[in-house]
Amino acid sequence: MTQELSLWALVIGATIPVKMVMLILLGASVMSWVMIVQRGIYLRKASSELKEFENTFWSGVDLNRLFSDGGGRAKNLPEGRIGGVEGVFRAGFREFNRLNQQAGVDPEAIVEGTERAMRIALSREEEKLNTHLPFLASVASVSPYIGLFGTVWGIMQSFRGLAMVQQATLAVVAPGISEALIATAMGLFAAIPAVLAYNRFAANAEGLQSAYETFAEEFSSILHRRVHSSQSEA
Repeated sequence: MTQELSLWALVIGATIPVKMVMLILLGASVMSWVMIVQRGIYLRKASSELKEFENTFWSGVDLNRLFSDGGGRAKNLPEGRIGGVEGVFRAGFREFNRLNQQAGVDPEAIVEGTERAMRIALSREEEKLNTHLPFLASVASVSPYIGLFGTVWGIMQSFRGLAMVQQATLAVVAPGISEALIATAMGLFAAIPAVLAYNRFAANAEGLQSAYETFAEEFSSILHRRVHSSQSEA
């Protein structure tokens, strides 16, 4: 009896709909764990790069030198472009230099163009920070219901088997109920890590995005003073 009701035997002996539910939940769980690991590494790296760049930026380093150093590192990157808060800095400073080198450009137009370039970079970084989070949210919300479908189906099969025998015993309904409970457990196994990871990563992404926006505002103020100072000296 113990062998017949072993976990593996129940999975193999489950009905086709319950097996499909288990496969769907297993696939969702594996994919969510892959994304959890990937997101965890990416957000940890983004947080580390944010602290490192802000320490360098506020140390009083020359902005032109900082921009040039970043350009040299960008050539060695696979995508050829630096992301994170440094990507926001480079987008704004590149546009600032381009507009500032043009003769007769109004200082406010220079600042406005710089802020627009940084807003575009911020939107791009926000998209990167939120990558895979909708999938984790979907797994967290849908998996219990998929498992519940397997549970309902298993219980239905148990009652059908019970109706076909003359003497009702626990041995008749136990396999169907057991496979139903396995489907429920797999649904929770897929959903719980996904919802915990989603909540944590969403909070981390929101914090990083807020830090990027704060830096962009502070950097915009620095460039605003710089362009007006240059115009006054001219």
